[in-house]
Amino acid sequence: MQPKRGAEQHPKAVDRSLPRVRSALPGRGGISRITAAFWNSLGGLREGLSTESAIKQEVAIACLLVPLSFFVARDLWTWVALIGSLLFVLSVEFMNTAIERLCNHIQPDKHEAIRITKDLASAAVFFALALAAPVWIAALWARLVP
Repeated sequence: MQPKRGAEQHPKAVDRSLPRVRSALPGRGGISRITAAFWNSLGGLREGLSTESAIKQEVAIACLLVPLSFFVARDLWTWVALIGSLLFVLSVEFMNTAIERLCNHIQPDKHEAIRITKDLASAAVFFALALAAPVWIAALWARLVP
């Protein structure tokens, strides 16, 4: 059924007559949005490195393994897999930290649903590490075993 002409529309109705400008930040797009996202990412990196021991540990390990990756990798794709696995672990760890902080903000007290949510995020980190380990083991095996 079509609404009658002149009838009031529901306040949440979407006006499809004009194309919408899409941007992550209202009024900002293009290079200014990318620049703002870059600075936000650096702020998150700084915050994670200054406050989270797991992030500090994983970044320290990555700082050791990145130079080592040049000696371990026999070809470009192996090197990409080695570096990609490290970046994946860091990405998941940052997401885990964000989830934990959000949970703590929403519910500072102990709560069973929050505990389960944090455990699920922690399991994601475990699986990221479980992916990185065989990638590095396989690359080391390929380099060291004739």
